[in-house]
Amino acid sequence: MVTSSKKTPAKAPAVPVAAKKAAKASPEKITKASKVATPAPAVPAAPAAPLPVPAEKPVKAAAAKKAVKSAPPVVAPVLAVVATPQAAVSNVRTLEEVSKSVADLPKASGPTPAVEGKLENKLAKEPPRALNSPIRIFQIYFEGWQRELLDPAFYPLDNSRSTSELMEFNVFEQLQRNAATQGATLWGALSWRFAEKTGMQGAELVKQIVDHPGYDVYFCNPHPYNEALYHNMWVQGEVSHPQFLELIRQFYAAAGLDDKELRTIESSGNYSAANYFVASPRFWELFIPFVKRVLVTADKALDSKVRDMLHSKVADDKGLHAGATYIPFIVERLFTTFMRSDGKGLKSFKVALPERERELNVHLKLLREMKDVAHRTQSAWLAACWVNYRNLYMSQTNGKEWCEKYLRAITPNEIKFG
Repeated sequence: MVTSSKKTPAKAPAVPVAAKKAAKASPEKITKASKVATPAPAVPAAPAAPLPVPAEKPVKAAAAKKAVKSAPPVVAPVLAVVATPQAAVSNVRTLEEVSKSVADLPKASGPTPAVEGKLENKLAKEPPRALNSPIRIFQIYFEGWQRELLDPAFYPLDNSRSTSELMEFNVFEQLQRNAATQGATLWGALSWRFAEKTGMQGAELVKQIVDHPGYDVYFCNPHPYNEALYHNMWVQGEVSHPQFLELIRQFYAAAGLDDKELRTIESSGNYSAANYFVASPRFWELFIPFVKRVLVTADKALDSKVRDMLHSKVADDKGLHAGATYIPFIVERLFTTFMRSDGKGLKSFKVALPERERELNVHLKLLREMKDVAHRTQSAWLAACWVNYRNLYMSQTNGKEWCEKYLRAITPNEIKFG
């Protein structure tokens, strides 16, 4: 799971005059692939005094740090589904019944029960009958101490023994074949860090889903500042993983995908890079084969050196993702590509994350709005204004060294809309 190494900056530049004019002017419609003269990004020698920015709220991770010190030994089976007493129900419920009782779902305030011995063998003989809710959300964890941080509205899912390069996607594959998901209207598997990353509890997620029925997939983006600062999530990957864009271009070509996805400006409503999906069986029936086909096709066609690079741990050069290869970072960004191809008949709903939204400073909010308006009106002029404003913001918040390393790579010389 990608976790951006850049946090929301505390300081930012003054809003350019072009950005202020953009809010009043009626942007002229221009062709989707208009050339834009974007000069090579330059780092100002003496940055202008930035506007004051509201202080951000710190991420509450104290509970995780405290739990690490008292971590008990791992004694859990592989991918064992544990139905907690809070989540257990005796009969199959309708979505209407879930809607009525969702307000009473328990909050994540106490530890979950200890791991049951020999549970793996028990599940093989008799799948858990308590998993009868139409919405079944599992929460993946890897170590015993992490169980104390799980949300009681979700079903604990032990993945401690997995060594799959595909990480969460491997869990999706196993769950789709497991009796625990059979008969569910919607199901998904989230990280044990879900509350920390999203600022949302399980009951709140279920409520948003129930309050907006009729969609095939519900997703969210726990890093909304990326929606303001990058054309799309592929471009964002360039600052997180070495040589990302060059490797992805070759991957797309080998997989037979249209690489215009790598250059287009996306609206914030399409951003997803965390595998935080709760979806219908129809979505999983299409999404899982799509991802597998893309990976297999690319592997067969890629040059051996490029293939070896994609499967190497160079992707995690900062040591933030347990030595992950490039593959899981590719998979979690394929969602938009899938929704425009094999999944184009499916309906998606982006779940709002109020806590993360409150962390955005005034410049990030303006930048995201500018980009979204440019995308909605197909205005290359306004998109160019956004690029210039964004580059100025980056130069004052990230510093000269960062800009010299990344700014040119993430600044295209033409405007295309997704």
